[in-house]
Amino acid sequence: MKKEEIHLWDLKRIFFGQAPPEFLLEVLVRSLIIYVTVIIIARFLGKRMNGQLSILEKSVMVLMGAILAVPMQQPDKGLLQGIVLLLGILLLLRGINWLAFKNKRLERVIHGGTALLIKDGELQLEAISKAKVSKQQLFTIVRSKEIYQLGKIKRLYMEPYGIFSLYEQEENKPGLSVLPPNDEDLTEHLKETAAQACCNCGHVETVPVAAGSCPRCGNSKWTTAVIS
Repeated sequence: MKKEEIHLWDLKRIFFGQAPPEFLLEVLVRSLIIYVTVIIIARFLGKRMNGQLSILEKSVMVLMGAILAVPMQQPDKGLLQGIVLLLGILLLLRGINWLAFKNKRLERVIHGGTALLIKDGELQLEAISKAKVSKQQLFTIVRSKEIYQLGKIKRLYMEPYGIFSLYEQEENKPGLSVLPPNDEDLTEHLKETAAQACCNCGHVETVPVAAGSCPRCGNSKWTTAVIS
C-alpha cells in the first residue's frame, strides 16, 4: 500500500481493510472451519495440552497461533494450507514424543528432569540455582501447604513441567522458619528450640555453632531453629 493512499479519515479502510465488506462473512466461515479443525487437532495432541505444558508443547501452541491467523484473515490465502500445517504439527509432536519414549536421554533433553530442591529440611542450593528458583519462591510454595518451617519437609521436588511435589516428614523436626520476618501474627504456629538453623541452607545444629562453620555451605549467619 502506497503512502499517499493512507488517510486517517478513511474509516472504510480502517474497519474493513482493502477487502470488500462481504469478506467479513467469509472470515466468520473461515474461523468456524479453523476452530473445528483446531479442536480435532488438539484432541489428537493428547491430554497434556489441557494441563501443564512442556516447553515443546508450549512451542507448538505458539506456532499454532501464528499458523491460524493467516488463513482466517487473508482473502488470498486458502484454508487448506493452514490445515496441512496443523496436521504437520500433529505428526511432528507425536513423532518427537514417540522418539522420547524410546530414548530416555532424548526424553530428558526435551522435557527436562525432576529437581530435588529440599531434602530432609535442608535447601539444595546447587539444584535451586540450576532450577532458577529463588528461596522466597520456595518458601511461598511451602507456606501454601500450611508448613511454616523446613524441618517438616522430607522432599520438595520441582517436576519437569514446573509444578512442585512436597512430602512431609513423619516426625516433626526443628528447622529454619519460612515465615516472613516482619509478620509476627503467625509466630503462634512455631516454637523456638535450643537448636540453630543456617540462614542460607537450613542446616540444623543442636549445639552452639561458631561463626562461619556451617558444614554444608560455610555460611556465618545462624538463627534459632523452630518447631511447629
